[in-house]
Amino acid sequence: MVAGIATTEDLSEVKARRLWNAMVKDGHNLFPKVFPEFFSSVTFLKGDGGVGTIKQLNFTPANKDFSYAKERVDEMDEEKMVFKYTTIEGGLLGKTLSALNFEIKFLPGKEGGCVMSWICNYDTLPGAQLDEGKAQEMKEQSNVMFKKIQQYLLSNPNLYC
Repeated sequence: MVAGIATTEDLSEVKARRLWNAMVKDGHNLFPKVFPEFFSSVTFLKGDGGVGTIKQLNFTPANKDFSYAKERVDEMDEEKMVFKYTTIEGGLLGKTLSALNFEIKFLPGKEGGCVMSWICNYDTLPGAQLDEGKAQEMKEQSNVMFKKIQQYLLSNPNLYC
C-alpha cells in the first residue's frame, strides 16, 4: 500500500460564497447541468446534503474507468467554507485504491474573488500503484471542472448569490 496526496489551488474571479453555494450546496444539481458529457446524475441515497449524507454520482459512458462513485459528506463548515468527503464505493476503489478522500476550501480574496484549494488523499491497494500520470490527470480534471464552473457562474451572475 502506498499513501499519496494530490493538491491543486486555483484563483477565481467568483466570490468564495457563490462557489461554495454552487459546488458544495448545490453540486448535485450543478454538475450534471454543467458537465452533461460526464455526469448523468447525482442522487442522495441518505441525508439531505449535510454531514453524513451519502450521494451517488453516476457517470456517462465518456468515463471509461468507472460508472459511478458513492461519496459520504464528512465535514461541511459553512463559516470557514471547508468541505470534506470520502469516496466509499465505486470510482477507483477496489481497482487501484483502498481509500480516497477530499478536502475543498474556498478562501475569500481581497479583491472580491477567491482561492479554491483541493486536496485528495489516497491509499493504493496492496501491490497496486497509482502512477504519477493518473495523479496528474486527477489534478488536471479538477482544474478543468473548476474553470468550467467558474465560467458558468460568470456567465450567470445572478445564480448562487
